[in-house]
Amino acid sequence: MSRVAIIGGGHNGLTAAAYLARAGVDVTVLERLPHVGGAAVSAQAFEGLDARLSRYSYLVSLMPRQIIDDLGLDVRLARRRYSSYTPVPGGDRGLLIDAGDEAATRASFAAIGAADDADGFAAFYDRTTRLAAALFPTMTEPLPRKAAARAAAGDASAWSEIVDAPIADAIERAVRSDVARGVIATDALIGTFASLADPGLEQNRCLLYHVIGGGTGDWDVPIGGMGQVSGELELAARQAGATILTGVTVTRVTPDGEVTWSEQVGGLPTDSPGVPIGTELTAEFDLVLAGIAPHVLAGLLEPAGPSVPRPEGAQVKVNMLLSRLPRLREDIAPEAAFGGTFHINETYSQLERAYAAAAGGAIPEPLPCEIYCHSLTDPTILGDDLRASGAHTLTVFGLHAPDRLLTEESNERMRAELERAVLASLDSVLAEPIEPLLVEGRGGPAIETRTTRDIEASLAMPGGHIFHGQLSWPWLDHEPTSVAEAWGVATPHARILMAGSGARRGGAVSGIGGHNAAHAALELLRP
Repeated sequence: MSRVAIIGGGHNGLTAAAYLARAGVDVTVLERLPHVGGAAVSAQAFEGLDARLSRYSYLVSLMPRQIIDDLGLDVRLARRRYSSYTPVPGGDRGLLIDAGDEAATRASFAAIGAADDADGFAAFYDRTTRLAAALFPTMTEPLPRKAAARAAAGDASAWSEIVDAPIADAIERAVRSDVARGVIATDALIGTFASLADPGLEQNRCLLYHVIGGGTGDWDVPIGGMGQVSGELELAARQAGATILTGVTVTRVTPDGEVTWSEQVGGLPTDSPGVPIGTELTAEFDLVLAGIAPHVLAGLLEPAGPSVPRPEGAQVKVNMLLSRLPRLREDIAPEAAFGGTFHINETYSQLERAYAAAAGGAIPEPLPCEIYCHSLTDPTILGDDLRASGAHTLTVFGLHAPDRLLTEESNERMRAELERAVLASLDSVLAEPIEPLLVEGRGGPAIETRTTRDIEASLAMPGGHIFHGQLSWPWLDHEPTSVAEAWGVATPHARILMAGSGARRGGAVSGIGGHNAAHAALELLRP
């Protein structure tokens, strides 16, 4: 029987483990933390408060239905009625994109003085949907060639706008309003530190992955929280026969498939009795799948290979539990405004000014942020008493807060400064301050702030980069030279495959990296 080690028990590692074990492969998952799931977990973040938040990752778009069906996962995704709400800075109006009412959306464009942008905005997303319909089905197949992908997308899609020039050009052609331009632009900047006009097109690749999920670009709420997604993947892997070891630290990987690890916390890393804590164990595997960042993998390899630069994340994440949703300056129901993605100080010009400020070493003022309220769509994450009281969760993702602003020594101070910047940004568009609405837990107000350094320390994501590094186009410019390259999971070593967000089509909670690594592995292991 073939033996495969999977380093990292995040959702991608679990996906790979489930597929391989179901195919009869002897699979061992090695996870550093005392639990699996990585960034796709739910947690009771506030002591004494019965609320299980999706602590890091929080929405699902890129997870193919194929993976859910193949593995028999009990994962339900709820569609949000409202796409987004964006207050006009300094005003008492906002742009509400209502996915269920085109007339209401047009009226909202008119209310902010941007009636002429309604058609251009809708047309831009119609073109991205055409691109999504062509590209998304290929995400769980060997990589298409670029020419074939372009032909499949067609001239009526957004291909040339996203692939051939900085996305700033397309945004500025599509709409004129600073607010409307900002709504499009944020899709290019989530987890990415770049100017919208950057010739390297990193922002374009980010936007592509944000608009192709499911073939529609919709971002859905996982019922029960992100922990439900990882929990189902863990169950599928264990039921298929995979061995999952938690609390172990991998210290060495060789190109020949040797893996060395030691116990860190929790139970023994093998079934052998009497293994002392800290004992190093080495085993040889036919293949090693790396569900960790390429930078982390490079640090484990012996002999050392080419160095992989440490990536740089660019966000601050704030979780809150409020006694109720805050009042807005506009006469609009909070359930509508917070029912989708709530954009704060994310106009097009504000995003570019914030990038320039952060590139210059300063926290942007105001800090661009966006909010989502899981509990509006899925109240099951709250206990009965909290639900009855009208409490709600808010998750804030602050943009353009790059890792370069922090050091290990300054992290605690900068965490406090970034939290203040987030709260100030929120207060600037609300009709009341948000801090008095924080529920009191045993440890104080229910607010939790995570910097890039905090994310790196907790999840081993270098630089706090949520994609493990820069995203890549989901196609090849040439004929692949190996099975691993064809699936987008190649490393410099034939027996080591990328199986996480660092794979060619990784990033976000999708399982695609794990799926593709498993399928490449099965081809390589085939007699």
